Amino acid sequence: MPPLPYPSELLPVFQKSITCEYASLTASGTPITFPVTPYMGENTLDVSTGLTYPSKAERARRNPKVGLLYSDPVGSGLQNAPVVLVYGHAAVRDAHLQTNTDRYVKYAHKNMPLPPFVLRRMTFYFARIWVEVTPIKILWWENRDLDAAPKRWDAPAGLDLPQSDPAPKGESLGRWKEAPQDWREGAAYAAEYLGVPVLTVVDDDGYPVPFRVKGAALVDEGFKLEIGAGAPAKAAGKACLTFHSHPEVFTGQENIVFVGEMQEGGLFKVERRPGDWSLPPKGLGALTSFFTSGIKLRPRLKAEAERRGQPVPKVRLPGDF
Repeated sequence: MPPLPYPSELLPVFQKSITCEYASLTASGTPITFPVTPYMGENTLDVSTGLTYPSKAERARRNPKVGLLYSDPVGSGLQNAPVVLVYGHAAVRDAHLQTNTDRYVKYAHKNMPLPPFVLRRMTFYFARIWVEVTPIKILWWENRDLDAAPKRWDAPAGLDLPQSDPAPKGESLGRWKEAPQDWREGAAYAAEYLGVPVLTVVDDDGYPVPFRVKGAALVDEGFKLEIGAGAPAKAAGKACLTFHSHPEVFTGQENIVFVGEMQEGGLFKVERRPGDWSLPPKGLGALTSFFTSGIKLRPRLKAEAERRGQPVPKVRLPGDF
C-alpha cells in the first residue's frame, strides 16, 4: 500500500507529540479515553498498552472504531500546533509479544534513565500489545481555535483496512486496579490542577469522538462544560471526561477519568470513575508508585502470555539481540 497522503501540516504533530488521547468503546458502547504515547507506523498511527492490562486493546479488537486526539502539545516542542482528531480503524497486534516488547523498549528505554538490571525487572510494564490505527477521517483546528470549523481530510476510497490478530483464548483477567468508590474523590483536584479536560461522545456513525472542551466547572452531579462552537459531534449521550497532565520532560503523569452521560445544558453527569495509573512527576514517589503497581501486575504476565500461546517476553536492551 502506498503511503497515505496525510496533509503535510499535520506530520509534525504525528511525529513529535508525546501524548495523545486514545478513545475506544466498551461492549455497552460507552467511550473510554486515556492519554497514551503515540507513534507513527508506515500507514498507521500507533499506540500501545501493557500485556498485563490489555483492556484498551481488547476493546479495540471487539470494536475497531477508535479515536485519537492530538490536543496536548506539552513536550513536543511545537509552537501553536493544531488540534488534530483522527477517526480510525484499529488493528490489534499481539501475535508476536517479544517483537512488540522489543519495539517498545527501543522507543521507551532512552526516556527512563534506570540501570539495565532494573529495566530487565520491569517486564510487567514493557511487555506490550500494539494497536495500529488506520486513519479514516482527520479533522483539525488551526490556531487551536475550538470555536472555528475544522479542516478535513478523508482517506482514499477503497482503503484496505487490516484486521486484528486472533483473539486470545479464555477470559480476560479483568481490571487490575480497583476504581475509587466515590467519584468525587479527586474531582475537585482534577478541575483545579489538571487543566481543561477532553470530552468523548459517540457520533452517529458509532465512532468515539474525543475533543477538548473550553472549560469545566465542578457541580453537584458532575461537571458543567463549556463546548466550543466547532465541536465535531453533538455533546449528548454516553460520554467520558478525561483530565490529564504531564511535565515538559515526560517523567510522570496524572490522569483522572470519569464516565457518565452528557445531558442538556452542558451537564456531564458522572456515573463512575475508572481506576487510573498516575505517576508522580519526579522523586521517590514515582518509583514507589511504579513498583507497587508492578507487584500487582507481575503475576498477570504469565497468564496473559499463555492466553496467546506464547512465552513471557523478556526486556532486551539494544545490544542484547
